[in-house]
Amino acid sequence: MAAGVYAGIRKPKKDIAIVYSEYPCVSGATFTTNRVKAAPVQWDMALLHNGKTKQAVVLNSGIANACMGQQGIDDNLQFATAVANALKLQPEEVYTASTGVIGQPMPMDVIRAGIKDCASKLSKDEQSGYDAAEAIMTTDTKRKTVACSFNIEDTDIEIHLGGMSKGSGMIHPNMATMLSVVTTDIAIDEALLQEAVSQVVSETFNMISVDRDTSTNDTFIVLANGAAGNEKVTKKNRIYDDFLTALKIVAKDLAMKMAADGEGATKLLEVKVRLAKTKQDAILMAKSVISSPLVKAAFFGSDANWGRVLCAMGYSGADFDPEKVDISIRYDDYDLELVKNGRAIDYSEEHATEILSKEKVTFYIKCNDGFEKATAWGCDLTYDYVKINGDYRS
Repeated sequence: MAAGVYAGIRKPKKDIAIVYSEYPCVSGATFTTNRVKAAPVQWDMALLHNGKTKQAVVLNSGIANACMGQQGIDDNLQFATAVANALKLQPEEVYTASTGVIGQPMPMDVIRAGIKDCASKLSKDEQSGYDAAEAIMTTDTKRKTVACSFNIEDTDIEIHLGGMSKGSGMIHPNMATMLSVVTTDIAIDEALLQEAVSQVVSETFNMISVDRDTSTNDTFIVLANGAAGNEKVTKKNRIYDDFLTALKIVAKDLAMKMAADGEGATKLLEVKVRLAKTKQDAILMAKSVISSPLVKAAFFGSDANWGRVLCAMGYSGADFDPEKVDISIRYDDYDLELVKNGRAIDYSEEHATEILSKEKVTFYIKCNDGFEKATAWGCDLTYDYVKINGDYRS
C-alpha cells in the first residue's frame, strides 16, 4: 500500500510518502558512501539485517535532515515513531528517508500531522503509488515509477515488483540526492535478497551521473513480504535468477529515468563500452565519459567532439590502448562511426549533429582489448542546471 500527501514542509507540493506492507518483510538496501550521512541513512543502516522484519518506509521531500547533529537523530526517531504509532508498528519496523535542503531542521509539527494524513490515505490503487512517487520529488520534473512481473516456471504463481525513485541533481551514486523504494511479494531469504540488491545496484544506480556529486542521503530499499506464496527462495536457482533479472529491469528503468531527468537536462546520454580488458576497466571508462562536464556540454550543443570522449577515457584510471579504440554514435538503428583505431575517419558533421540532437543517444566505444563490457547513463549539461542550483534553497 502507498500514499503521498501535502503537509507543507517547504513548498506547496506533496512532500510526505509512506509505503506499507500488510505483511512483515525481509529487506535489502544500499546507502550513500558519502562520509557525511544524513540521520535517516544512519537510522536505516542500523536497522538493516538486525534480525527483525520491517513493514514500512516513510519518506519526505524538502528537508534532507542532514548535518543536524543530535537534533537530526531525535527528529528522525520521531519521524519513524509517528508512522509506527499510526500503523500499530514498532519504530524499528519503519525505514526512513529524506531529501531536500541540508542543514535545516525538520518542522516536526507539520510532519507529524502530515504522517497522520498520509497513513489514513494508504491504498493499494495505482493512483496512490503515483502520489507517493510525486511526494518524494524535489527538482525532478516528472515522477519515476515502474512495475513488472514474472511467473515461476511450471506453476501459476506470479511474482510482482513495483518501484519508485527520485533524483535529478546531486546524482553520482556510489552506494550502493537519490531515493528509491522497490516492493515485491516474493518469499526469499534476506541474505539472498541483499546479494541481489547489491549486484543490481552496481549495474544500474551506480552507473548513472548527472553532476558528479554523491548525496548525503542516497538510499535504495527493497521490501519483500512473501505474499506471492512461493516456496521460499533459500539458494540461487532458476527462481532467484528470474527475480534478479526482474529486479535489474526495475532498477535500470528507474536509473535511466533519473539520468534523463537530470537538472536542466534535455536528453539522455548512454555510453556503452565494449571489448575492454577487465570489467572494472569498462566501468571506469563508461562512468568517466558520462561524468565529464566537457562531454556533457558538447552533447548539449550536439557537437560530435569525440576527442573529449577519448580524453575522459584516458583519465579514468582504466587500462586500454588508445590506438585500438573505435567510437560511434547511435540513435535507434542508425550508427555513425567517428573514430577507428584512435583516429578520426571521414564522417558527416551534419549527420553527427542530427543524431546528437535526439532525446536519447548512445556513444558506442570498442576498446578491442578484451571481452568485458559496461554501460552508463548521463545527460547533457545545460544553462538551466546552473540556474536551478544557483537558487536551490530559495
